[in-house]
Amino acid sequence: MRLSKKFLESGELHSSIALQVPPSEVFTFPEKVLQFGTGVLQRGLCDFYIDKANRAGIFKGRVVVVKSTAKGGADAFDEQDGLYTHCIKGIDEGVAKEENIINSSISRTITASKDWDKIIECAKSEEMQIILSNTTEVGITYVANDPIANGCPSSFPAKLLAFLHARFTHFAGATKAGMVIVPTELIINNGDVLKGIVLKLAADHGLSAEFVSWLETANHFCNSLVDRIVPGSPDAATNAEICAKLGYEDSLMIISEVYSLWAIQGGAKVKEVLSFAPADKGVIIAEDIEIYRELKLRLLNGTHTLLCGMSFLLGFRLVKDVMANGYLSKLIMNLMLSELALGIPYKMDFKVADRFGRSVLDRFRNPFINHKLIDITVQYTTKMRMRNVPLLINYAKNFGKAPELFCMGFAAYLQFMHAVKVEDGKYFGDSNGEAYPIQCDYAPYFYEAWKDFDLKKVLSNTDLWGTDLTKVPGFVEGVTKYI
Repeated sequence: MRLSKKFLESGELHSSIALQVPPSEVFTFPEKVLQFGTGVLQRGLCDFYIDKANRAGIFKGRVVVVKSTAKGGADAFDEQDGLYTHCIKGIDEGVAKEENIINSSISRTITASKDWDKIIECAKSEEMQIILSNTTEVGITYVANDPIANGCPSSFPAKLLAFLHARFTHFAGATKAGMVIVPTELIINNGDVLKGIVLKLAADHGLSAEFVSWLETANHFCNSLVDRIVPGSPDAATNAEICAKLGYEDSLMIISEVYSLWAIQGGAKVKEVLSFAPADKGVIIAEDIEIYRELKLRLLNGTHTLLCGMSFLLGFRLVKDVMANGYLSKLIMNLMLSELALGIPYKMDFKVADRFGRSVLDRFRNPFINHKLIDITVQYTTKMRMRNVPLLINYAKNFGKAPELFCMGFAAYLQFMHAVKVEDGKYFGDSNGEAYPIQCDYAPYFYEAWKDFDLKKVLSNTDLWGTDLTKVPGFVEGVTKYI
């Protein structure tokens, strides 16, 4: 039997392992959250917290999920009534921990392109209070002339603007109709960036001064940071093994580590609306979340970005296998703690960075998580620029030279971006005879660049890096040595 509300009500659930099943009253809770994105990170973190709060009876609200694309065939979210199993496995303070939870936070899913009118109906709901998003780093982007009046806009910021304008109109500009908007995309000051784009789009469309004032004063755009390793849906064999123990089929199953953090910048009003926060210590709402952002973005994400290409080209496919290699594990530890930690552009006690970094290394070693290196390479160039280039610049400023292992990781990134063939507009590299996808918006640029490769030309491209990297002392020489 497939996991669904009907299946739970049938009494046929017989699991051979401990399983947390949702209480029946959860299905009566109103829809309070509009979530753009169906990805595993949102389901393994944001929706995890909401589900936990619902079980504790302190939020009592469900999530409407907006899908950006429509896929052919039956939709698993509809088939399973939004239910999915969340398997949590890892080490917590030296003790092995495992939980299996049927998450019931999602009430329904809507495909934006097909059912835009249903999203606008959500804008007219008094119960709706929160908007969440995870549209990847390239999702929060300004798209000029993106229409918002007739049908579904193309970009996420334009969709958000159309939703908010419909809400403003329906509630006649009432302050209480304002939303708490929490983007979770891994970009610096994501809430501020999103708000700036939405305001720019409002100006482009000539929307009223009254609406713009309401947009700025009644709504709360919160910078936020999410941190949990949720490597995607398990492979078919793992899924089948777990489902056999659970006693049902589940095509939406996810697996995550134990550790979780959602730091949200906000004050009293944000805390009031995000009333699910007290259910878990991993949710932090504070006026200043900078230290959480810097530690996570630089030491976890930054290390991931520098190790993934190098490790993949060396023949590894999973992060845990890289960390099981004695040489690479030591190299990555030195990269993180002796280079990246010293380049963080935020004043903090090194002991804090060192302690956080060592916890990250333990998380990388989690034997229960199959975190694919190829998944980390998605939008490789954007991640390198946003996560790592500031570290390179600051390290060189502090020490007068480029960090050695950073140069190695960057050289591997350039080699990974060397596409050898193009098929149907998709770019592929070659690793010892094995073709791999280059899922990066800058793949076409590097495909041309590698035809007659000029390292200095690439490093001096300010459109790529926001600065001229040839001016970093020793960086050209360091990358040249390893490339």
